[in-house]
Amino acid sequence: MPNERLRAAMVAGGWTHAGLAEATGVDPKSVERWVNLGRTPRRVTALKAAETLGEDVHALWPSLRQARAARAVSPELVALYDKRADLPVSVFVELLAGAREHIDILVYAAVFLHEAYPRLNDLLRERAAEGCSLRIAVGDADSANVQQRGKEEKFGHGIESRCRLALMHYRPLLAVPGIEVRTHGTTLYNSLYRADDQILVNAHVWGVNAYGAPVWHLRRNNDGGMFDAYTDSFSAVWETARPVEG
Repeated sequence: MPNERLRAAMVAGGWTHAGLAEATGVDPKSVERWVNLGRTPRRVTALKAAETLGEDVHALWPSLRQARAARAVSPELVALYDKRADLPVSVFVELLAGAREHIDILVYAAVFLHEAYPRLNDLLRERAAEGCSLRIAVGDADSANVQQRGKEEKFGHGIESRCRLALMHYRPLLAVPGIEVRTHGTTLYNSLYRADDQILVNAHVWGVNAYGAPVWHLRRNNDGGMFDAYTDSFSAVWETARPVEG
C-alpha cells in the first residue's frame, strides 16, 4: 500500500523523489518505493529522511517502532523495603563497615543512626584509618528547604533541631583525616548512604517522615545505571555544600 503520510509530508515541503533521495543518500527509485509501495527504509536512512522532512519517523514508518523488552527488576536492585523503619540499623552498619574506598552520606539529619548505634563515630574513624574517604552532608538547619520540609511533614521546628543534633554528633569527626563534614540547603529528594559500590536510597514522600518512606538497596552493575544516577546526585549536592569549621 502507498505511504500516504510520507507522500503528504513531501508535498507539503515541496520535496521530489530525487530531492529527498539526494538529501538522504539513496537512489530516487528507493524513495519512489517508499511512497508508492509502502516500503520501509533502514532505520538510519528513515531517521535522516524524517529529520529532512521535519516529521516523526514513527509517524512516517510505524513499523520502525520497536517495543523495548520489559524488565521486571533492575539488575542493580538488591532489596526493596516498604519503610526505612523496617530496616534493622544493622543493615546500615554492615554496609558502612564493609566500605574500603568511599562512604558518602547525604541526609537532613538521620540521627537514628547515632541513637541506635552509639559506636557509629568509632566505626567511621576506623574506616578512615583504613584509607576510606568519607563525605558527610547534613542539612543546614537555617536553610529555607529544611524549614519547608518541617512544615510539609508536620514536624515543625523539630527537623531543624534534629539537623543541629546531627551536626553535633558528627562534629567530633572534623579533625579526623579522610573525613569531611558539610552542611547543605538543597531540596532533599532522597537520603543516601553509600559504601563503595552499594547504596541505600531512602526515597522521600511528600508529607511523610523519612522513617515512613521506602528504601531501596542498590549495587552498581555498570556505567550509567541507577547507582551512578544517585552518586552523581550526591556529588552535585556536595559541590554546593559548605564545609563545617572545626
